[in-house]
Amino acid sequence: MEDGGDPIEAAEALIAAGKGDEAARNLRARLAAGRGGLLARLTLVKALLAAGDIQGGLEEAREAVSLNPNVAPAVLALGEALLAAELLPTAIAELQRALRIDPQLPRARELIAMAWLKAGEADKALENLRELEPSPQTAAMIASAQRIKTAARSDAGYVRHLFDQFSADYDARMISQLAYAAPQILRELAAMVMPGRENLAILDLGCGTGLAGLAFKPLAAKLDGVDLSPAMIEKARARHIYDGLAVADLESALAAPGPTYDLILAADTLVYLGDLRVVFEGVRKRLAPDGYFLFTTEAAGEGFELGPKRRWRHSDAYLRATARDTGLSVAGLVAAAPRHEANQPVDGFAVALTA
Repeated sequence: MEDGGDPIEAAEALIAAGKGDEAARNLRARLAAGRGGLLARLTLVKALLAAGDIQGGLEEAREAVSLNPNVAPAVLALGEALLAAELLPTAIAELQRALRIDPQLPRARELIAMAWLKAGEADKALENLRELEPSPQTAAMIASAQRIKTAARSDAGYVRHLFDQFSADYDARMISQLAYAAPQILRELAAMVMPGRENLAILDLGCGTGLAGLAFKPLAAKLDGVDLSPAMIEKARARHIYDGLAVADLESALAAPGPTYDLILAADTLVYLGDLRVVFEGVRKRLAPDGYFLFTTEAAGEGFELGPKRRWRHSDAYLRATARDTGLSVAGLVAAAPRHEANQPVDGFAVALTA
């Protein structure tokens, strides 16, 4: 960086040219020499994020805010770094704080909308987008929000955000507060439809912290799990019962090339999907001969519908018809209460399908 030029302009030019790492090195050197202020540090955050060094950008943004706690651009930079790190609740809180400090920060509102979209909260995203001037960017985000609202499944970002938040006390919440019984119900169903089967290759869809995995581990020669939430996967990994764990959307995981399984589980997982056709088709491809798909759902009167708790419900007739249309057979379908809400059992089904 030439001393005669503007170092911030030079750094911005490097960032625009895809050389964020070089811009970051120059800015770090300048700050280390005591020749840079807040603007240099905020540009360093931008350079690090552009270079893919999310953790470095986050550290610099936190330092900027510690030195300038009530300066809106510093708080905005921290919010943007938190968003890049997928720390959505904290990012939204910091971006909202930036707006309280300086209401004339359209970039903060745009990033808030982006964060709510990542979290699958379409209505909250739209609230913020309506406050912005029309642009191609806002139009694209509005279209994304509308797709989330009309999709026949819960948005993947919403599910991930929800369970990342719940991961710390998920087991206690589910067992003590919601009387969660789906794993035990499916274990009983397995004893009915596939008695005596053991040494099974098992795939646990929406494995969460591993409660269903614990119930079925005694039957497993191999136990794999898939979940959208990285925080839940870490909880499952700590149990040391799974042979393989992956952070993935279950529809994508089933569609990808991979091994077949003797048993596929989905305990309280399909409540985040409305139309189950894609899942059933994926399961059929991944079931071994004489394999079973065991899952719970909440009961609907007809077809499938989104309930007041943003959980999808499915009717007996819909489950049977979708199984038939995707080449699966119903080996068992019984009324069950996978969990409680407000101390009342939730009407549902425990279902066993086979290819």
